[in-house]
Amino acid sequence: MNRRVALFVLLFASYAYFYQAGGWNQNSRFDLVRAITNEHTFHIDPYRHATGDKAYFEGHYYSDKAPGLALAAVPIVALVRSGMHLFGADPETYAGIALLSYLATLFTAGLFTALAGVSLYTLCIELGASSDAALFAAITFGLATPIWTLATIFIGHAFSAALLVFAFVAACRSRTWLDGALVGFCAGWATVSEFPAAVPAVVIAALTVVNARRLGRDRALHVIGAMTAAAVAAAAVLMAYQWACFGSPFHIAYSSEEGYIGMQQGVFGVNVPRMIRLRRILFGGYRGLLPLAPTLAAAPIGLAIMIAGVRIDGARMKAGVVAAAIAAYYILLNASYAYWEGGWSYGPRHAAPAIPFLCIGLAFLWTMAPALVRWVFVALSAYGLAVTLVAVSTMPLPPANIRRPVADFLWPAFRDGDLSLNTQTFVSGGVADAGFRSHTEPKAAFNLGMKIGLDGRASLLPLIVVWAGCSAALWGSARVKPRAAA
Repeated sequence: MNRRVALFVLLFASYAYFYQAGGWNQNSRFDLVRAITNEHTFHIDPYRHATGDKAYFEGHYYSDKAPGLALAAVPIVALVRSGMHLFGADPETYAGIALLSYLATLFTAGLFTALAGVSLYTLCIELGASSDAALFAAITFGLATPIWTLATIFIGHAFSAALLVFAFVAACRSRTWLDGALVGFCAGWATVSEFPAAVPAVVIAALTVVNARRLGRDRALHVIGAMTAAAVAAAAVLMAYQWACFGSPFHIAYSSEEGYIGMQQGVFGVNVPRMIRLRRILFGGYRGLLPLAPTLAAAPIGLAIMIAGVRIDGARMKAGVVAAAIAAYYILLNASYAYWEGGWSYGPRHAAPAIPFLCIGLAFLWTMAPALVRWVFVALSAYGLAVTLVAVSTMPLPPANIRRPVADFLWPAFRDGDLSLNTQTFVSGGVADAGFRSHTEPKAAFNLGMKIGLDGRASLLPLIVVWAGCSAALWGSARVKPRAAA
């Protein structure tokens, strides 16, 4: 099996295996999907009680989230809803909404994150990393960091990060007008899905312009023109949506949000970075990234190697500068945000789009590192994978009032075989059981092993089998030697 195919199957199966059910953030976005597919409108009045994340404007309620993720899910939900009607099923039952929300998550956050892992693998090889190094970086990105949890939830961070990866890969190439169009649309839609992506989108566009200049005037204009047109198309969708909802193309939903006084600080809650927040989102036991994904601590060294290595390559250097800038931007942004902890969250979710760009650095550090150091990296990523498996199996958005989520909640639940703990559905505005471990049935969340009758940690066995098969394929592809020329 081709390595890219095996890698995609490994990541996509890992994301598809878990259904995490609802929450305010997820429900706000899915309320918009339901409003469009059910009511053919953008206001969420019939569904507003399912979430506290909403905006109120001139007598109607709206999702307060950037609409890109919800709009991307509309086609699959509309298609499956029509199919359910055709076969006499009711999509508005509990089971129907669970199916629709599962597919909406799987074919947006899950699918795009898996594809981003493959794209990251390919880019690292194109920039000069070894195939094994690129594979290590891609698997670390997809399974040994909080990205795995976010790829199973109907929120925008993993989806937007994946789109930025696609745009970044196209920008590093910048050979044809198609590369330009991919940069424009992917970076643009990343912004339509999560507004903070606007700054990385501009940085990636600048990289495209710089790289396109080497093509000559005419070809460069084709690349830049296609990028601009695609970006304008993505922006036009956002402006049309905002005009339809709020009467102005420049009125974003956060301007009319209910509650969240902190959003009134600075620019929608973003002010200047604070050192105490930076320390907590990097090292803290509450929301620290590095305790959950310790391999990322070495990533800046790899990015520095890309930028100022002994054998400097122009394309690699530019890619390293942009990757480092985007990673730093998201981490500092998280440290600048009034709600830096992200409410219910596993790690600093607002900094999550930095992760793929940090992992690019890991590929180049692995390429240059001696065997012993590589084994250290493997051990660190194995730890990150294990702790993320614990989170994704139990509750990937642990409650905000638990100060040490892994030690005090997630690990004890996993140890005891209490998996898929979330009790909030996509139609409920809260949770009936704040303790989550009273074994109330049926649970809102599940994994696919549970659907075939397995219980507790045994429900993860089918996923382990898939991992074993993909690992064998990846190992086998590494051992295949090219045939000698006849």
